[in-house]
Amino acid sequence: MVTELPLDQVRTLLAVVDEGTFDAAASALHVTPSAISQRVKALEQRTGRVLLLRTKPVRTTESGEVVVRFARQLARLERDARAELGMSEAGEATRVSVAVNADSLATWFLGALTRVPRELRVCFELRREDEDHTAALLREGLVMAAVTSSPDAVPGCSVRALGRMRYLPVASPEFRETCLAGPLRDALPEAPVVTFDRLDDFQDSFVRRLRRGQGGASPVRHLVPTSEGFVAAVAAGLGWGMVPEMQAAELLDAGRLVNFAPERSVDVPLYWQQWKLDSPALAAVADAVAATAVEALR
Repeated sequence: MVTELPLDQVRTLLAVVDEGTFDAAASALHVTPSAISQRVKALEQRTGRVLLLRTKPVRTTESGEVVVRFARQLARLERDARAELGMSEAGEATRVSVAVNADSLATWFLGALTRVPRELRVCFELRREDEDHTAALLREGLVMAAVTSSPDAVPGCSVRALGRMRYLPVASPEFRETCLAGPLRDALPEAPVVTFDRLDDFQDSFVRRLRRGQGGASPVRHLVPTSEGFVAAVAAGLGWGMVPEMQAAELLDAGRLVNFAPERSVDVPLYWQQWKLDSPALAAVADAVAATAVEALR
């Protein structure tokens, strides 16, 4: 029974995924497209699974994601080993890729990165994604770590709780008076609402909880795909929305926002998931994120 995964074949698969096509991977690795195809086919025969869908660009299967994640972890370990042995190029920095939700990015997360020791020479590659979907980027091997709402560890990853981000149902005072008069369960489904994008159902979920599972937010909705822009749109009176407590506090104090349902705040648990690697840079980032979360989250 063959159990080894030949490293040249693994690296070739990663090149095909990163470049998008067999021809582009061949150019990047300075070999022929035929050689690329043969290596990928040999790896698929060795694993007994289809790893790539031959589309343009190529797409990984579920089994392919496992191998790609392994390839990226292997590359990370190799770079760390070269750095410890003094074999890295002068000035070469360690890159750490992290998926993080927009609200964390706009409030507490960047402060965490400033706590990573400068002598480690870490470069951050941040990918903004909803906290419900960041785990998928880990699963696909596209990032090394993620702030996620899932406590279930992605295979090959560790997970730790960070805390809870509190969201408040808020609107401008004028909007509250004109659009949210009367019982909320009747007014909210008709009042214009601000959402992050077409996948954002946070406001809809709030209305359903208020109405015991019925309905959702108004079809009159404004899509504002940045955390800062979202808050500004709500404060400007375009609609109501669920805003992080950290972003709402100053505007509430200034009277530019009102919490129209103070007993119905929503806490979203956040978790840190990362590859199980003995990487000094990744460990330092994880420690900095955890320490900042203790101070910033509930």
